[in-house]
Amino acid sequence: MPELPETETIARDLHTMVVGAIIDQVTVTRADVLREAVPSEWSTTLCGAAIAHVWRRAKMIVMDCLTPAGSLYHVVVQPRFTGGLIVDDGTLPDAERAYVCVSWHLADGRLLHYRDVRRLGTVALMTAERFGEYSASLGPEPLDPALDDAAFSGCIRDTRQPIKAALMDQKRLAGVGNIYANEALWSAGIDPSREAASLSPQESSALRSALRAVLKASIAARGTSFRDYRDARGERGSFVEQLAAYGRAGLPCRQCGHRLVGTHEVDGRSTVFCAWCQH
Repeated sequence: MPELPETETIARDLHTMVVGAIIDQVTVTRADVLREAVPSEWSTTLCGAAIAHVWRRAKMIVMDCLTPAGSLYHVVVQPRFTGGLIVDDGTLPDAERAYVCVSWHLADGRLLHYRDVRRLGTVALMTAERFGEYSASLGPEPLDPALDDAAFSGCIRDTRQPIKAALMDQKRLAGVGNIYANEALWSAGIDPSREAASLSPQESSALRSALRAVLKASIAARGTSFRDYRDARGERGSFVEQLAAYGRAGLPCRQCGHRLVGTHEVDGRSTVFCAWCQH
């Protein structure tokens, strides 16, 4: 599933590619991915709207659209496992247009497609007020400078959940999923199954630093591509080459050389850790 680095990469790409473009029409071919608005509302609401900004919140790509009447709407895309956004300038291979669910027709002749093989992702149309309410239900962003050691500790150390589950709880902290929870905990030397409340302030600080470092490194590598993730240009991210824990069960720990342990016992998700380095 695209997490913070992947959705950040897509949002940055789209911001440079489509900001200022005018939406002429919206075509919905797979309505089951839609949320908050029925198919007929998409074109009537967004026809003539200008794309003012594209950014990320949690694991979502947010496209701000300003209508001719001055109303602000947010197109909110949550790709989940196999969803993605790609710009089509007419040279896109036909195979890349497979599984298109929604297309925004731009006045300059290009199309912006949302495609999703398994259609587990969602595409929502929200008013500014509705989006504000939805965003407020999520936790803070891990890369926000305002999230200092004390604030981060307050997010994760008030629960007896395993620390890995606490990191992935979107109401506590927005944007972290399985890949980067595994990586940050390995880097910080913390056992994923430990109760979050058992972390000392020093361990919490080390985890915050490790999490920020791994997220920034993955953004620089344009995310992690195992199977489905592609950026807005259809290209793969390269952070998979830097992974130290996720996907490496049974392989030597990059720090001590002992074999990494893989389990689904922590939170039902694939958890990989070093029993020697992580305590």
